[in-house]
Amino acid sequence: MLKPYYKQNTIEAGCDEAGRGCLAGPVFAASVVLPSDFRDSNLNDSKVLSHKQRLSLRTIIIANAIDYSVQQISNEEIDRINILNASILGMHKAVDSLRKVKPELLLIDGNRFKQYPSIAHQCIVKGDSLYMSIAAASVLAKTYRDEFMEELHIEFPQYGWIKNKGYPTKQHRMAIQEFGISPYHRLSYRLIDSQLKIF
Repeated sequence: MLKPYYKQNTIEAGCDEAGRGCLAGPVFAASVVLPSDFRDSNLNDSKVLSHKQRLSLRTIIIANAIDYSVQQISNEEIDRINILNASILGMHKAVDSLRKVKPELLLIDGNRFKQYPSIAHQCIVKGDSLYMSIAAASVLAKTYRDEFMEELHIEFPQYGWIKNKGYPTKQHRMAIQEFGISPYHRLSYRLIDSQLKIF
């Protein structure tokens, strides 16, 4: 069972992102404020959950959260400011968009963050496998991003995004070699294997 909070009697917002390692599409970030008495034994880091589990948990999280927000940063912005800054910007935007409550502490998955104005934060490596609010944010970011990439797949089916969600699978890299890039590919990333070239 994950920990329900980092600091007792504190309004905490868990923050996480999805899609940092992808070759295409936006990075999604989420911020979630859960009640201090929220418990769910199935909640965990979204990467270790099945698709069905993630969708079921998303419904539970949305129904029980005091507040939540999911935001995205485009591939063009990722190319402009780099993926780390884009991920942090996404988390800032997610906190900006909380409407029902102002957090007193932000719990950040990972070890890098930029101070959010007037709210303290705590970076926690592998936080999405330790704290419920961060795990909840990881589930929301992951499920909303996956659905976004499934929609893009309809427009660009050649890249197999309905399966790989933009991650650098062999099939995805070979499709880039064969068909070239789409408007959603991240040009600052190495899109094909180093021994291959796009002509």
